Amino acid sequence: MIIFSFAVLPALIINFLTFLLSNLLSQEEADTLKSIVVLSLFMVLSLIWWIYLDTYSEKVGVSSVLEVAGKLASISKNSIRVSIISSIGMGFLGVYYGILFRGFWVGFLIGLLMGILHLALRIGALIRIDSYLLGALNTFFPLNSLPDLKYSKFFSSTWIQITYLRRIVNKSFSENWTLGTHNINHLVLYSRQTPLAIGCVNKALFGLSESDLLVRLDQLCRQLADWEIIKYCSASLVNAFKVEFWHKFIPNLQRRGNQLISLRLDTPPRAAAAGFWYLHEGQPAQAAQAFAVVRNIRHGGEMYGLASLLALFEAAENAEQIAAIELPELPPDRTLRPQTWEAIRRFYHVISDTKTAQASVSRAARAFATNRALGELQHILEYEADLPEAERSLMIEIAKTWQNALLEITAAVGEIDLTQPVRNPYVIGDPVEGDLFVGRDDIMRQLQELWLMGNHLQSVVLYGHRRMGKTSILRNVSQVLGSGLRVAYVNLLQSAGAENISDVLLAISDQVAAVLPIDPPRDADMVAQPARTFQRFFRRAIKTLREGEGLIIALDEFEKIEELIAAGKLGNDFMAYLRGLVQDSPRVGFAFAGLHTLEEMSADYFQPFFASVIPIKVDFFKQATVQALLPNPGGDFPLDYDFDALDLIWHLTAGQPYLTQLIGFQLVRRYNDQVFERQQPREAKFTVADVQAVVSQPEFFAQGKPYFAGVWAQAGHDAPGQHNLLTALAPYPDGLVLGDLQTAAGLDSATFSAALDTLEGHDVVRLSDGSAQIIVEMFRRWVSDRVTN
Repeated sequence: MIIFSFAVLPALIINFLTFLLSNLLSQEEADTLKSIVVLSLFMVLSLIWWIYLDTYSEKVGVSSVLEVAGKLASISKNSIRVSIISSIGMGFLGVYYGILFRGFWVGFLIGLLMGILHLALRIGALIRIDSYLLGALNTFFPLNSLPDLKYSKFFSSTWIQITYLRRIVNKSFSENWTLGTHNINHLVLYSRQTPLAIGCVNKALFGLSESDLLVRLDQLCRQLADWEIIKYCSASLVNAFKVEFWHKFIPNLQRRGNQLISLRLDTPPRAAAAGFWYLHEGQPAQAAQAFAVVRNIRHGGEMYGLASLLALFEAAENAEQIAAIELPELPPDRTLRPQTWEAIRRFYHVISDTKTAQASVSRAARAFATNRALGELQHILEYEADLPEAERSLMIEIAKTWQNALLEITAAVGEIDLTQPVRNPYVIGDPVEGDLFVGRDDIMRQLQELWLMGNHLQSVVLYGHRRMGKTSILRNVSQVLGSGLRVAYVNLLQSAGAENISDVLLAISDQVAAVLPIDPPRDADMVAQPARTFQRFFRRAIKTLREGEGLIIALDEFEKIEELIAAGKLGNDFMAYLRGLVQDSPRVGFAFAGLHTLEEMSADYFQPFFASVIPIKVDFFKQATVQALLPNPGGDFPLDYDFDALDLIWHLTAGQPYLTQLIGFQLVRRYNDQVFERQQPREAKFTVADVQAVVSQPEFFAQGKPYFAGVWAQAGHDAPGQHNLLTALAPYPDGLVLGDLQTAAGLDSATFSAALDTLEGHDVVRLSDGSAQIIVEMFRRWVSDRVTN
């Protein structure tokens, strides 16, 4: 109908008009009139024809049909169809023009030539043959800056491969990765040469070393105009074309087609590209599987850890599931995508606070924890533009899901109003007991395994830095492990004035009698025959233990035993005597607590316990423990911390329990003083400014003196030169290279090495990459101030 309307009907109208006018005009005038009418009609009809074609092309979308590999390298079927139809129309107009003026065969040839010429012009316009010729010309005769493709948008606007174009793009990748990415973007944005672009990217990736692979791929993903390029660095573009082509005719082959274009993980470049593509598509579990292939190359562990964490986060859809997430250790290398890791750090905070909100019976703790978590999620949402594009959509979706889950808790808790001074829950100086004892679950689990899950009570030694909470562990272990375990706690500091073995054994027997239904031995008997009297008492004590019960004799500050032996108040065989007592019964064990391991004590004195005692280090709190402990010190604590303040406290204390509690104690005092003494309104949340204010006060160092002076005093024993080394190291918050440190300390090599090893073993100094640093920042400041003054 279209061809008939635009070709046959006009010819009939012209012939009819010519017949009517033939009797009124001469032959020459009639031919002239026909020419004018034909040309006028031809111009009008051509205008109508092109308007129709443009409207039709716009309506169906010239570039929206036959797609090769997901809108890559598309061949515009509609454009070809339009070209053919318009060429046939032009051909018929030419035929009728020829018939009117020169006869049928002449008209037929003219129409045929016009149709072919028009089709050629249409296809030439479609493939931009002019750009191809200009590009080829430029290849052989370079013009200024055009060879690097920087400014030549026209240069690559044809899907016919330009001569030497692949060589130019490959060269740009080899010389400058950013320029190569720029050129690939031009190929994608301004041409249908995407197959060439994919081939160039693949060649560039396979030419990289494993150490550069993820770095370059990360740069490519951050700048790439079309993410389909990344997909077909792992999947087969040829198979994608086959699937697209055959699916037009045999739709049932779609399942088979999906297998043909599945992503491959058989080489590091393909696996890495697949990992980034899966992240972009919101499939972190598959991304982790892909990155697992390259986890042993540079940044591979980082990307595998990132994808694995996002898979954990994505699976949690409500508060219970968020709180149930067991967080793994973050990978040590987190330098490739720092913005993502900053957001993941905030997700960690959200999980920690959600655990608090789910577990706490305190309405205040739940309210603050939930609001703090919502603040972290809001920060992620507000700064979504900072996240790399690959994981951006996935992380924003996770943040929104978690936000909706936590809003339900917020609605249920309500607001908290403070009308009186806050009770200070932080304990400094004295051992922490009862509900205030938190943060040592790992050690309690170890003791539970040793003392409740075996047939023989193991003896242990708890050792570590001063003021780490060893005494608190011994004082609370019986409550944590149940009534079946009796713990006789003996503080040997109270025996420092002992004159002989009778005084020490009396102290032990008194504490054993306090936890068992047995009377202690008489003082006179203990003085007359201490060893025999205590042995008889000990056997009677064992007999009082019921089935399933055990006895732990906890000797705190056990270094005092060595001092008493060295002073001649105890015999060298005292430890052998104690060991002999517990060998008679598997239901009795010892727990020693002190600064040293047994190996650091005198071998002659403690040799009997070497083979059987199990060492347990009481270390600094982990950062997550500090973040959970300070906002939740027990009871209905109504004050909150922002995470920057918690991070600063961790930086200042390195998780040292005493200093952590001291900062919390001082913060509560500061809040009560500001709000209830000075009547200064403020938010019920501690900030970085609050932390900086309390640690800069002389009062803080005065109250912390038991810790600071204790560590300094300990550094005066075991190995000479420790004070010199600490004094030289104190002015350097970021540490000092070992060679410079030895020079500054003025120590010979042997003394320097011994002092450094001792300080490292006592958790005072950390060694890393050939330099030394004081671990606890507040202790470093104390030493620096001591040296200055």
